[in-house]
Amino acid sequence: MSETAANRPRALVTGASAGIGMAFAESLARKGYDLMLVARRRERLEALSERLMREAGAEAEVTCADLTDPRGLAEVEARVGGADELALLVNNAGFGGYHPFASIEPGVIDDLIDIHVRAVTRLTRAALPGMIHRGKGAIVNIASLLALSGALPPTPLPHRATYAGAKAYMLAFTQALAGEVTGTGVQVQVCLPGRVDTEFHKLQGMDTSALPPAMTAPDVVAASLMALDQGEVVCIPALADASLFEGLTETQVRVFRAAVMQTALAERYRSPVRAG
Repeated sequence: MSETAANRPRALVTGASAGIGMAFAESLARKGYDLMLVARRRERLEALSERLMREAGAEAEVTCADLTDPRGLAEVEARVGGADELALLVNNAGFGGYHPFASIEPGVIDDLIDIHVRAVTRLTRAALPGMIHRGKGAIVNIASLLALSGALPPTPLPHRATYAGAKAYMLAFTQALAGEVTGTGVQVQVCLPGRVDTEFHKLQGMDTSALPPAMTAPDVVAASLMALDQGEVVCIPALADASLFEGLTETQVRVFRAAVMQTALAERYRSPVRAG
């Protein structure tokens, strides 16, 4: 390995074989990163690796792993923890598993939690100590606008209780973690795209004709990387008025502070006085 190659920053991207993950790999390669590519489909990863070398001169190491499998997750954890100069971790792997909750297969529930909650948490934990020690690095967690959709009905949105709940976990996890790493030189970000023009929804067998327009994966990546430059913890690529989310966050904080300071039961929950 040449000295120049040795000094190139390295990024690990999960779910790199298509969509947002592939767009991250392409963008980062053009920016001078070497890559560690993780997904289940080896032939796609190898084709991407060859193309990134040919088009951008980027070294791209391939790891074929299923992050819902404890052995696959452990393998990627070891890669993350052993990467001494890992500059960026992108937790992007995921799937929708959309189905009414009363009839969703328990195995699908497990897989949704494994990939969106357990894998994100464990890979972040594997990356963070080294980044803190070096005083630099960044972690991007790709969530979804559906993290904010709990109060909305399932039409035209999909049935999504577990998926939206897992993405809401990613939002709260990243926001809380951002407070922990303040002053360390490490950044964390959660990205909440809406519908993106990838194969994601096609793999769910969904009719997308009634859904809002789709953003391109490269635009999502461009927003996320720009948000890192600007120090944003929450990136919502299509939200023109950032004050809307800032207002939501302020309201959440006010609700928390108003409730946490009280010890008396709220009036509306007290038993009515019965006559006689």
